[in-house]
Amino acid sequence: MKKILMIIFASVLVGCATTPPPPAPTPAQIQSIQSREFDTTKTIAFASVISVFQDLGYTIASADKETGFITSASASTSKTDYWFTGQTINTQTKATAFLEDMPNNRARVRLNFVVTNKASTVYGQNRDSDVPILDAKVYESAFEKIDDAIFTRSATK
Repeated sequence: MKKILMIIFASVLVGCATTPPPPAPTPAQIQSIQSREFDTTKTIAFASVISVFQDLGYTIASADKETGFITSASASTSKTDYWFTGQTINTQTKATAFLEDMPNNRARVRLNFVVTNKASTVYGQNRDSDVPILDAKVYESAFEKIDDAIFTRSATK
């Protein structure tokens, strides 16, 4: 009987084992996901990034061609839980871009997407959270659109 209980106990422990979460990406890995170089000038890349942000539904908050910095934000969505918490959560995605000149008439673009959640309750409590988007597919898609916009702008010159 003891042997059977030991086997059951061991199988329960093995069944409860979980795989550890993947390690957080290093800063170098994040930069690799978020950066891309293009065969174009900073001026054309800058206009292309602004155009793509607008095409994706972002509102440009600031843009400075000299520093190469662009900030933008998507429209926010709101969801209220009337039944349990009385909490309202506003969600918005913010995007920034940093552009710089590179040698040989190239431009480097680094993008950063962050999901911002602002929660508030009927009791006046507020809570904010920012979660960086680190999915490589999101950045690949944005860079493909920027590459298309650069191609279009370069073809018309």
